[in-house]
Amino acid sequence: MNTARTRAVAVDLRSRRRRLLAAFAVVSSALAVFTHVPRAAAVTVPDVGIVCTAGSGGDATHPIFDLTTKTGYISLPDGNTAFMWGFSAGFDDFQHPGPVLCVNEGDEVTVILHNTLAEPVSVAFPGQHDVLADGVPAGPEFDGQGQLTSSTTTAQAGGGTMTYTFAADHPGTFLYESGTNPEKQVQMGLFGALIVRPAAGDDHAYNRADSSFDPTEEFMVLLSEIDPYQHQAVEQGKSFNMNNYHPRYWLINGRGFPDSIADNGAEWLPSQPYGALAQIYPYDAADHPDYSLARYLNVGTEDYPMHPHGNNGRVIGRDGNPLEGPGGEDLSFEKFDINIGPGQTWDVRFRWYDAEDYSPDNPVPVTVPSLANSVIGTFYSGSPYLGSKETLPVGTPTLNQCGEYYIISHNHALFQITSWGVTMTGPITYMRIDPPQPNQC
Repeated sequence: MNTARTRAVAVDLRSRRRRLLAAFAVVSSALAVFTHVPRAAAVTVPDVGIVCTAGSGGDATHPIFDLTTKTGYISLPDGNTAFMWGFSAGFDDFQHPGPVLCVNEGDEVTVILHNTLAEPVSVAFPGQHDVLADGVPAGPEFDGQGQLTSSTTTAQAGGGTMTYTFAADHPGTFLYESGTNPEKQVQMGLFGALIVRPAAGDDHAYNRADSSFDPTEEFMVLLSEIDPYQHQAVEQGKSFNMNNYHPRYWLINGRGFPDSIADNGAEWLPSQPYGALAQIYPYDAADHPDYSLARYLNVGTEDYPMHPHGNNGRVIGRDGNPLEGPGGEDLSFEKFDINIGPGQTWDVRFRWYDAEDYSPDNPVPVTVPSLANSVIGTFYSGSPYLGSKETLPVGTPTLNQCGEYYIISHNHALFQITSWGVTMTGPITYMRIDPPQPNQC
């Protein structure tokens, strides 16, 4: 049975399982009633994977996005909250991070910035060529003493607007972020992801046959950091000495663990719409031959060595460029840790192989300890075999639905997977491997 065709029938069952995941991920009481994922127009929001924001106008090849600066708060895994700035989709409520802008190669893209903050703000588009600001080339701004104040053209404080246009002339994964006082404005949250899809189609990362992937298994890993003292100073209208900058929180898609594995649009995270759980199927030459794709982005000030346990990835692109030689030679490479530097983006294809095909009829060649002598993890099915479930001891809770596997993925700089010292709370997520279709997930 073709996996892509049958996946839709499992949506309701999978949603029920994810509601259980949501219950596990609650680290504090719900902060507000969630009414919608902030976006400029109605779109279908998947429970997992990338959520592309609908444009606010234009047409198929001339998308228009309105971004409005907003202030708000996000929830952190240790129970604290942080004051943030952010780009909202259209004129919707504050969200963190900014909306994911998805366009196609060849599109003429318009981004209209509406600045509600008390200082000038801009949007820079690293990797994009010939960006115009209100119809003229965008460029740096200087004060009366000749000191640089912004790397690109700004929208003035308190209601100013600026319209940026550019041609999306090459595919890849990119950041967009404030180019004004970035040590403050980017750290406060003025950033988001821009995805340019290739002419080859939505199931390719680049215009190369060996960049194909299953478009239902495309994931964003947007990594960031917070110094709470800087955010407190900004909230109180005070200056902050950047010599004292020291992050205490590190986030993945604007959340820390365990909130990171909750669904997109989790109701207790009204301003943090993006989850980071990667849900895939095992490789199968007939039913699931395609790769999955992870798009890594770093808006922090340090290297983030992300490591998906039990799975190497093949790096196929960096900073919006395919890894290829001058003659189109394949220069991609396998990587154990994905070391994303500040400002970088990496595109990584991966698969999960059931290499030994172990099952109750083909058992692992070891003695499996009895459950009475085991500590049972929250996601354990009671069986070591994919797609199998066994009875657990009375009173043992489990969030496992159908014998699926969960494999952790986290920042290997272990001091960065903390929340002001609370361990195992930062940029952590899971890869969930569901048994092949048909299944009961």
